[in-house]
Amino acid sequence: MLFTKAIKLKPGETIIYAAVEFKSESHRNSVMKKVMADPEVATLMPTGTKPPFDYKRMVYGGFKVLVDL
Repeated sequence: MLFTKAIKLKPGETIIYAAVEFKSESHRNSVMKKVMADPEVATLMPTGTKPPFDYKRMVYGGFKVLVDL
């Protein structure tokens, strides 16, 4: 499915795509714990402010490696 269809892209909107690769689930959990504890992250979206995007239209998922070359 195309991202534009999945999120119902409206005129004037832009899709932002980002990918992060972790060594393992435990590595991901460790990294995310550090990121969320970083005081600078809290300044990006102060408590009580509107999020910079609509979380209901966010597409995310996990992937399983089928072939590793």
